[in-house]
Amino acid sequence: MSETASIDAPNRQRTRKRLDRALRIVLPLIVLAGVIYGWHYVVKANAIPPYILPSPELVLTTLIDERALLLPSLATTLTVTVMALVLAVIGGVLLAIVLTQSRIIEYSIFPIAVVVQVTPIVAVFPLINIYIDDHLTKILLCAWIIAFFPILSNTTLGLMSADRNLKDLYRLYHASRWQTLRHLLLPAALPYFMGGLRISGGLALVGAVVAEFVAGTSGFGSGLATRIIEAGYQLKIPRLFAALALISASGVAIYVVLSIVSNLVLGRWHESAMEGRR
Repeated sequence: MSETASIDAPNRQRTRKRLDRALRIVLPLIVLAGVIYGWHYVVKANAIPPYILPSPELVLTTLIDERALLLPSLATTLTVTVMALVLAVIGGVLLAIVLTQSRIIEYSIFPIAVVVQVTPIVAVFPLINIYIDDHLTKILLCAWIIAFFPILSNTTLGLMSADRNLKDLYRLYHASRWQTLRHLLLPAALPYFMGGLRISGGLALVGAVVAEFVAGTSGFGSGLATRIIEAGYQLKIPRLFAALALISASGVAIYVVLSIVSNLVLGRWHESAMEGRR
C-alpha cells in the first residue's frame, strides 16, 4: 500500500502543478471578463452617452479604427520605456557594485540616490526642461529616474546578502575582489536583481507616460500620453479609453515578459523560480 502511494505521489504533484498553472491563467481571465461584462451592462442599462463612458465594444472599435494613430504612439512610449529600463539596469547595477565595495562610498552616495527617488518627478521636470533642450532626452531622463532606484536598492541588498561564511572562505583562499564578486556576490544578488527588474519595468512605463504628461508634447510622433490629453480636450472619450487600454496591456506584457526572463535566468537553482514551492 505504501509503495503504491509513493508511486502515485509524483503524479499527484504534477497534477497539482498543472492545476495551479491553469488557475493562474483562468482566474484572472474570468475576473476580467466579469469586469468587462459589468461595464457593458452599466452602460447599456443606464444609456450612458459615449462622451461620458463608452461601452467596451466602442472602445475596441475605436482601437481598431484609429490604430494608425494609436499604434505609432504606443511604439514611441514603449521605445522610451525600454531605453529607460536598459539605462536603469546598467546604472543601477554598476552603482550597486561600487557602493558595496566601500562603506564610505555607500554612506556618501546612497542617501543622495534616495533623495532623488523620493522627490516627485513633477517637481524636478521644470529644472530638466531648463537645462535640456532635446525632447526625447527629457522624457527618457524622467523615466530613468523613476525606474533607477528599485534596481539600485534591490541589487545592493542582494550583494550585501551573500553568506558570511562563504565570504570568509573566499578570504581564506585569498580570492581577489573580482573573483569574489563574480563567483559569490553576483549570483547571490541575482534573485534580488530580478525582483527589482520586474518592479522597474512597470515604473519605466509609468515614468514615460507621466513625463510626457508633464512635458505637454504634441504631434503625430508623440506617445500615448499625448493621445490621452488630446482626447480629453476634444471629448473623444472612446479614444482616451483605447489609449488607456494600450498602456495597461503594455504594462501587463512587460511584467509577464520580465517574469518569464526571471524564471529562465534563475532556473531551478533558486526557490523563487521553482514550481510548487508553496
